[in-house]
Amino acid sequence: MAHIIIIEPDRQLAETYTAACMQAGHSVVPCASAQAAVLAADQRCPDVVLVELQLVAHSGIEFLYEFRSYTEWQGVPLIIHSHVPPSEFINNWQLFKDQLNVSHYLYKPQTTLGDLLKTIDQVLQPA
Repeated sequence: MAHIIIIEPDRQLAETYTAACMQAGHSVVPCASAQAAVLAADQRCPDVVLVELQLVAHSGIEFLYEFRSYTEWQGVPLIIHSHVPPSEFINNWQLFKDQLNVSHYLYKPQTTLGDLLKTIDQVLQPA
């Protein structure tokens, strides 16, 4: 199916999301940092990237800007899946959508694995 990069610093959550995506038929590269994700994308362009905003060293937002700076990755769907409440970014959602082409913002405490997989499937559907 699809090749997914998951940027998740929590190892247990990364393992859970990876297992669920693989069970759904996707190939997955879990990354604990933004730098690891850039290196993974350089090895193989992903079909979708799942991003936690709270990262060590580089924030998820810094990753979004860096990732979009590469022309070959500008069309790759980005899904924010974070512990940061969406209300903290309500004023910036248009920026995320328009400039960074973020397709969805999922708040972890309110997102089931089923919701996550459904969102991934939605972004992978042809327009």
